[in-house]
Amino acid sequence: MTQTVPVLKPDSMAVHTTIAELRHHVSGWRRQGSTVALVPTMGALHDGHLALIRQAKKCADRVVASIFVNPTQFSVHEDLAAYPRREAEDTAVLAKAGVDALFLPSVTEMYPPDFATSVRVTGVSDGLCATARPDHFAGVALVVTKLLLQALPDFALFGEKDYQQLQVIRRLVRDLDIPVTVVGVPTVRETDGLAMSSRNAYLTSAERQIAPDLHRILDHVAARLAEGALFAELSDAATSHLLGVGFQSVDYIEFRDADDLTPLDRASRPGRLLAAARLGRTRLIDNVPVPIAR
Repeated sequence: MTQTVPVLKPDSMAVHTTIAELRHHVSGWRRQGSTVALVPTMGALHDGHLALIRQAKKCADRVVASIFVNPTQFSVHEDLAAYPRREAEDTAVLAKAGVDALFLPSVTEMYPPDFATSVRVTGVSDGLCATARPDHFAGVALVVTKLLLQALPDFALFGEKDYQQLQVIRRLVRDLDIPVTVVGVPTVRETDGLAMSSRNAYLTSAERQIAPDLHRILDHVAARLAEGALFAELSDAATSHLLGVGFQSVDYIEFRDADDLTPLDRASRPGRLLAAARLGRTRLIDNVPVPIAR
């Protein structure tokens, strides 16, 4: 039986649970000459996600968002079961934001019982967050590759808060010749500087008061690097500051090339200062750009 693209009111949003439905809908837009942007999410939406949607609407005629809590990017000791799931609320938020279609697949739709393929990106996926989460970026690379091939968008939008993830995605798109433009969207922050994240909901009220220090210390170190200071002169003090204000541990504070994430000792080319630290049961990550030193 021949399917037709659903006729929707201007403020309505189609919800698809299968790859076939999604592809059929997108192909209808293609026949109409429309461009398409994809915003992959794991739900628990906040203003950072809405910034991606707003940018997507500027990039393309039609916007697809996905909500899928991807099990392949969680290690056995991580919070897959506890990860916040708010499908009804998130669906309403996306519809109000003007998303044209939502892809809401099940785990078995994405990973059938006989699924046997992996995607691994070396280099940019080494070190940093991969040290504590060794399988994370392989899971991200796999699910993003699938979503890009399922939706075949012209543009795909990702937040710069997960900067290593963004560079992994850019590299896999380049290496696999996937015809999509990857757009990085600047981190959206609370008024006190804390990067918005679904995992911020895990913070206690006391921890929430401490959390913005991660961004404050990164801003301070980035300013010193831009003045010509060596990173080795700053890293120990930055770690000590975070431990002193109440962070339980610091996974890393690193200064890396903004493109290939190789380590830098000074701001001789555009860089990125990245950090991950643990506060209570929450692992916070953040990063800031560092321009070439004056």
